Amino acid sequence: MTANDTASFGFRDVDVGAKQTMVDEVFHAVAKRYDIMNDAMSAGVHRIWKDAFVSRLAPPRTGSRPFRVIDVAGGTGDIAFRIHDRSGGHARPTVVDINGSMLAVGRERAEKRGLTGIDFVEANAEELPFEASSFDAYTIAFGIRNVPRIDKALSEAFRVLRPGGRFLCLEFSSVDVPGLDRLYDLYSFHVIPRLGQAIAGDADSYRYLVESIRRFPNQERFAQMIRDAGFSRVGYTNLTGGVAAIHVGVKI
Repeated sequence: MTANDTASFGFRDVDVGAKQTMVDEVFHAVAKRYDIMNDAMSAGVHRIWKDAFVSRLAPPRTGSRPFRVIDVAGGTGDIAFRIHDRSGGHARPTVVDINGSMLAVGRERAEKRGLTGIDFVEANAEELPFEASSFDAYTIAFGIRNVPRIDKALSEAFRVLRPGGRFLCLEFSSVDVPGLDRLYDLYSFHVIPRLGQAIAGDADSYRYLVESIRRFPNQERFAQMIRDAGFSRVGYTNLTGGVAAIHVGVKI
């Protein structure tokens, strides 16, 4: 296989056509415990990151029409619910996820909260079932590194955004604080899989998730990928010393 025929699945290179099935199996396995594990792995810090992410989006609370946001790989609704609340219900989030188990968790959570203004759609980030220039904003949090063809997902993000629409991505990244990088590696490879086994009964899935973070492009390389997809005003903000980063771009 050539490099164009493969994609990373953790530290392994696999056939690009096989990666999606393998990722689906991971998230089917962890869906019901996904949010609990996020709290356990990050000691709740992921909530601060997500709040900062939605604050960066700053969805409007008023306007002549609803503010349309597509939240990709957002099955459990964490980002969509924040957008809804931050906008006072003015935003109309569409949650897209390729994994039906994750979407089922999100729908159940939305029903419990009595939220009716959020749509849940099962679809592939590489081939979104929406017309061009349909959305005011595109968000994706901790999901793009699981997409087999990241360049295609970025191109789709550009396509479905209206002119002036914004792209925002929250993703694990490369630690840039000396000393913290070593501690982070020790925690990631030795503690997180054990937490996965104890809480979700699945160490292997969380070992993959840790490995996928290490294979993801660093901040500068990912920013260039966003530019290559056609976006302007591309930039990023590190969170917690680069453990995560918010990437942004605008469709001009």
